Amino acid sequence: MAMEVRVLGRTGLPVSPLGFGGAPMGLQGYLSSEDRDSPAFRAQALQAVRAAVDAGITLFDTAPGYGDGRSERLLGEGLAGVRDQIVLATKFPAGPDWTPESATRGLEESLGRLRTDRVDLLQIHGERFDDASAEWILKAGVIDWAEAMRAAGKCRFIGVTAEGPSGGLEHLLRTGRFHTLQILFNVLYQSTCDHQREPAGVAVLARSLGMGVLAMRAATSGLLPRILAAEFPGLDPGRVVRLALRFVLSVPEIDCALVGMRTAGEVRANAAVAADPAARLDLRGLHDRFA
Repeated sequence: MAMEVRVLGRTGLPVSPLGFGGAPMGLQGYLSSEDRDSPAFRAQALQAVRAAVDAGITLFDTAPGYGDGRSERLLGEGLAGVRDQIVLATKFPAGPDWTPESATRGLEESLGRLRTDRVDLLQIHGERFDDASAEWILKAGVIDWAEAMRAAGKCRFIGVTAEGPSGGLEHLLRTGRFHTLQILFNVLYQSTCDHQREPAGVAVLARSLGMGVLAMRAATSGLLPRILAAEFPGLDPGRVVRLALRFVLSVPEIDCALVGMRTAGEVRANAAVAADPAARLDLRGLHDRFA
């Protein structure tokens, strides 16, 4: 079954509804206790990346902070030969010690690890933006620098990532200078796409501004399976992950659900859900029926 193709907001980039999250490839102790530096893990990670390409997954998201460049290096190796077939996204930190010079060096290092001369999406690696941090980003020239990198051909589009909604984040989005938003959203954390609250969730705002929206931790980073396993011993965690993924894939504000996948088996199971139109949930119908 062919993977659906969606458009990432006003970037016009065609993307799969399921994206490959690179954090588990780099961060020690994230989702598993496997040694990220072991030859066995490296081989497993590369198999997962190649399985993702074969399954029709086209968006790959990483960051230099995922294991001090480890995730970027593995993706660069795994995606060799298919660079022009995929959408490649990475990030850069923009903390108080940020300077244009250090950011440029960091981006060049990321490009080297990724074995490419440009990324499709360059994102500010944020957490929660309060008013002061958002104002600092604007005054320090962070977005100006990112736009200069775009003009130089180092990236095609500019995005911002955040752990959750805030007034500072909304202020950044309303500048109109970002093409995408990557935001925490899953079945356990739904406020970012909430139409019932006033104002509506930040993902709704982003879509109204023509931005593409990526959901981070779409499968709850293993939290939901652990919660349910404590109540229902013997429950297959993979089934829980796939149900959580079905929920996010069914939300119209989300262009791409990012899931960290460590094995080719995980990739194939999740890709099968993403490629199956029958796996979508009628969320509005369910709400109308049970509200």
